[in-house]
Formats: sequence, structure tokens, C-alpha cells
Amino acid sequence: MNKRDPRHGREGANEALSAAKTRITIRLDNEVIEWFRSQVEAKGGGNYQTMINNALRDYIRQGGESLESVLRRVIREELKTGAPESEADIIPRGRL
Repeated sequence: MNKRDPRHGREGANEALSAAKTRITIRLDNEVIEWFRSQVEAKGGGNYQTMINNALRDYIRQGGESLESVLRRVIREELKTGAPESEADIIPRGRL
């Protein structure tokens, strides 16, 4: 049987669609898609779409925290594990 023959149903994976998910079409930057694909490859497999979905879910759980707030929090956490913070290490508001 030729899988590409349109008489034999649709082409590609035949995953059952979850009732909890909706198929949509969106446009993402190539860099975003490539980054998620590289993460899947680095982990030895998985699904980049699931990773994007999980990243969006995490963002929602954090209350839609702004990128600036996330970066500030991460930088503070990193500084706590390293050398003491100095005036030169502080990023003024609005400079990100």
C-alpha cells in the first residue's frame, strides 16, 4: 500500500486528537520554531509543539509575568548563587 496515495486516507501520523486540544494555524518566527526543535533534539526526542504548549502553559501559570520581570528574577537567583551583587550588577529599570 502506498501511504502517499490519497485513496488510502490522510498522509502522515495518525495520532488521535485529544478532546482537550484544538487544532489551529499560527505563524511563529523561524528562530522560535528552530529553538524548540533543537531543544527536542538535544533531549533525544519528543515533540516541539508539546514544548511550545508547555512553555505557554508555564507563562500563564506565572500570571503572565512580563519578560522583564522574569529576567530580573532569574538574574537575581543567579547572582545569589554566585558572587555578591554589586552596584555594577544591578540593571536599572527600563534598560532591558
